Amino acid sequence: MVSYSPRYKAVAFTVAAGLVGGGLAGLAPNRHERGPDPTRALLEAPRGPLATARTVVPRAEAAGYGGGTIYHPAEMRTGETYGAVAIIPGRNGPQSGMSWYGPRLASHGFIVFTIDALRPLDRPPARGAQLQAALQQLAVRSPVATHVDAGRLAVMGHSLGGAGALEAAKARPGLRAAIPLTPSDVAGPDFSGVRVPTLILAAEKDTVAPLGRHARKFYRAIPRGTEKAYVELAGATHGFPKLPHPTVARYTIAWLKRWVDGDRRYDRVLCPSGRREPAVSFQRDTCPHD
Repeated sequence: MVSYSPRYKAVAFTVAAGLVGGGLAGLAPNRHERGPDPTRALLEAPRGPLATARTVVPRAEAAGYGGGTIYHPAEMRTGETYGAVAIIPGRNGPQSGMSWYGPRLASHGFIVFTIDALRPLDRPPARGAQLQAALQQLAVRSPVATHVDAGRLAVMGHSLGGAGALEAAKARPGLRAAIPLTPSDVAGPDFSGVRVPTLILAAEKDTVAPLGRHARKFYRAIPRGTEKAYVELAGATHGFPKLPHPTVARYTIAWLKRWVDGDRRYDRVLCPSGRREPAVSFQRDTCPHD
C-alpha cells in the first residue's frame, strides 16, 4: 500500500464492480504486462480493471512546474513499480482540462501526473522542461516515488503542451513514449531529433492549429527510424482532447501499454486492420512494430 506524507491530500476512487471481470491476469514473460488481453470494450470503458487514488501536489511544493495531481492504482504493494506519464495542458489551460486521463490511465496500471504550467502563456520549450521536472520530482520526491519505475516514463500534452511533449521527447531520448494531443507551435520547431515512440492525436477540423502547419508537419518531421503513429479524429476540433473520448482513450492506453510496458498484445490495437474506422478521418503509422 502507498503511504502519504501529511502535506499531501489523498482521495480514493473506486471502480464500478463488474466493469472488467477477473482482475489482473497472471504474470506473463514480460513482467510489466498487467491486466487482461485488450479488447475495444475494455479500452473504451470509463475505467479499467484497477481501483485508483489521487494525491494533490500543491504549487508551493512543486519543483519546476505549477503543481499537479498524481493518479495511481489504489493498491500498490511494497516493491511494485509502474510506468509513469506526466501530462500538461495548453495555453491558459488548467490541469483540470486533462484530469479525465488521470483515473482512466491509472486504472490500467500507470502512475499519471497531470500538472499546471508555471505560467499560462508558456511556450512549448518551457512546457517540455516542466514535464521533465514533474517526472523528476515524481520519481525522486513524491508520495509514490518508490512505485515509479524511472526507466519507464512518458509525456503527454495538449496544444502548446502537445508540442511541449515533443520538446521533452527531443531533449530526453530515454523516455519510453510521447503523446502530443492536437500539438501546436507557430515557431516552426525541428522535431527531426525525436527518437521516442510518438503517437500524435489530431483533429480533422482543427482551425487553431491547422494540420498542415502543425500536427501533420510534426509527424512528418519525426524520422522514419522512430516508431510513430498519427491518428486524426473525424469532425473533431482543437479542444477535443479535453473531454473524455473513447477513441482517444483506446489509442492512448494502447500506446502507453505497448511502449512503456512493452506489452506486445497491444500491437493489434494500434496497427490498422485495413477496415475504415468511422471515428478516424486519416491515419499513418510505422506498423508492424519491431
